[in-house]
Amino acid sequence: MKVNVEVNCTPEEARAFFGLPDLGPLQQRVMGEIEERLRNSLNSMNPETIFKTWLPASMQGVDQMQQMQQAFWSQLANIAASGDTKKE
Repeated sequence: MKVNVEVNCTPEEARAFFGLPDLGPLQQRVMGEIEERLRNSLNSMNPETIFKTWLPASMQGVDQMQQMQQAFWSQLANIAASGDTKKE
């Protein structure tokens, strides 16, 4: 024996029939908050901010390396200049 039952109702009616809660308003609030946070995050993601966020330590290292290199060459130039004055 084969029995077919066809039910014609909306999802809201089926949810109410089975006693399930309506999560639509909760979902709308959560999606609104997620959208707001996403927009705030996207506004702060300009290229300069991203660069400073991702590479702050390495850029400081590059600056320090350049400063050390300049100090080295300055000292070397001072030594060379003082050596030239001794020869004269």
